[in-house]
Amino acid sequence: MFFFIFISLVIIQRITEVFIAKRNEKKMLAQGAYEVGASHYPYMVALHISFFVCLIAEVLFFDRSISPLFPLFILIFLFVQGLRIWCLTSLGTFWNTKIIILPGANVVKTGPYLFIRHPNYVVVCIEIALLPLMFQAYFTAIGFTLLNLAMLSVRIPLEEKALMEATDYNEEFKKKISAS
Repeated sequence: MFFFIFISLVIIQRITEVFIAKRNEKKMLAQGAYEVGASHYPYMVALHISFFVCLIAEVLFFDRSISPLFPLFILIFLFVQGLRIWCLTSLGTFWNTKIIILPGANVVKTGPYLFIRHPNYVVVCIEIALLPLMFQAYFTAIGFTLLNLAMLSVRIPLEEKALMEATDYNEEFKKKISAS
């Protein structure tokens, strides 16, 4: 029962984020932004939906239980949720599940983006491994970690190329490197 309550809350959080992303997308498009990587986006959505379906199925069909390391995992999960919220609030209307580029925009370099270029992707990677591990769903943890890494190997280069072409991303990144 705890598993279903917990996963339901996470799914509700994700659905809420989709509404936030849609709202942000409308605002950005109204300002002249455009989408990059639309062809891979349906696959990314399918990956994330399949993740929850497989996680629930593995826990049910293999009668998985809460991990003995759950207290540690829940602390990590809560920390990662804090980082997730920090990412969303730092990007504001720039945050999206799609790659939405506003030409001429200044790159966000506050919050976690001050320290790492793609902290939201780090959050997603940790969650895709962590959520299944919390309930000993090892097949889901391994399989979807690999699938997500494959997706990000397509997504991140597209996003970075678009940001370099249309924003001050390249200039800001060079500043970070020379300041180090």
